[in-house]
Amino acid sequence: QVQLVESGGGLVQAGGSLRLSCAASGSIFSISVMGWYRQAPGKQRELVATISSGGNTNYLDSLKGRFTISRDNGRKTVNLRMNSLKPEDTAVYYCNLRFPGGSYWGQGTQVTVSS
Repeated sequence: QVQLVESGGGLVQAGGSLRLSCAASGSIFSISVMGWYRQAPGKQRELVATISSGGNTNYLDSLKGRFTISRDNGRKTVNLRMNSLKPEDTAVYYCNLRFPGGSYWGQGTQVTVSS
């Protein structure tokens, strides 16, 4: 069984930075992609950034230049560095791990950006 645990969320002022981390534990093989999604109240969950086991990345276009995703394949972790945060970045951020045949989700970590 695989568990995903997110950390690093919190309350920050506009313009501040946070680093989110997600660690996977348990037995898992053939990881295809790890990434971050976010969901604000009343809105759809949206992709923030993903990174493949080979290091290929993709981002929500509007976040390029502010958010950076990285991965440690050996530790099965994925990180998200968020700079120049804006109030509209406020959401619950979810870690996702995709493998051939399915995926796992973390329980989410709250990010709140004050104006």
